[in-house]
Amino acid sequence: MALNFKKITLQKKATIIASATSFALVIIKVIIGIISGSVAVLASAIDSILDLVISMFNFFAVTKSEEEANQKFNYGKGKIEALAAVIEGTIIIMSGLYIFYMAIEKAINEKTTQYLDISIVVMLISIAITAILVLFLNHVAKKTNSLVIKSDALHYKTDLFTNAAIIFSLVAVKFSGFEIIDSIVGSIIAIYIIYSAYMIIKEGVYMLLDGSLDQEMVQKIEDAIKNTKGVTDYHFLKTRRSGKVNFVDVHLVFHPEILLIDAHEIGDRVEEKIHEIDKTSEWVINIHLDPYDDSGLHDKK
Repeated sequence: MALNFKKITLQKKATIIASATSFALVIIKVIIGIISGSVAVLASAIDSILDLVISMFNFFAVTKSEEEANQKFNYGKGKIEALAAVIEGTIIIMSGLYIFYMAIEKAINEKTTQYLDISIVVMLISIAITAILVLFLNHVAKKTNSLVIKSDALHYKTDLFTNAAIIFSLVAVKFSGFEIIDSIVGSIIAIYIIYSAYMIIKEGVYMLLDGSLDQEMVQKIEDAIKNTKGVTDYHFLKTRRSGKVNFVDVHLVFHPEILLIDAHEIGDRVEEKIHEIDKTSEWVINIHLDPYDDSGLHDKK
């Protein structure tokens, strides 16, 4: 069945474009890396191969995470995005370790780099293509607030810096003749890749463990509640994120004599204010209406 590009979501388009870009870069870098013998170019080629695999996997993750909640998965499958981020980060760390090994191995065996001029041209082309892709992915990430696209954007941004470092390495080797520079730059790239992957894994694990929304977002939610007329207090505020959906649970306290319909209308106003905080995300808000502060009773139990 043919894929109708116009009908698929922006997130899926981003993963398809990222995959196509990675495939083109893989072909160019592998050929030049093998011919030149540059550990930095080969490191970049391996990273692009992983980019391709990861972007293809991200397409699957985004597709599954966008499925509607059902009887078996009551809260949807948004956490697939977090799982994808953890897997992506793990693969990136493995590539970083391999690149580090290649750099050390070249330094020990004193291998030389060939065809420096064409290698430099290839890396300049790679930087230009990657820069355009990063701008596009950042645009999609801001528009969709997708953890998968954020991870992809961060990954390709890492590629942008590493490609710049590789050009520096190749130029330095060309004019100085010191091959050790290639190994040193390759090692620095590897360490940077590993660190970036750690940050991706950290965010994914945080979502899998139902970590709360960031403090600034929680503060805005609290302000929305406090500034709603009719609410005398609140407690048991809990937040978490799954995919592109923010979940909020809270108990609102009212005057004991308030009518249920009036309390319900005030609760609706609170929901509307919370929705306005971040229009790029979906919200699932569960509000419990209390005629008095019963938080102490729960603590005793």
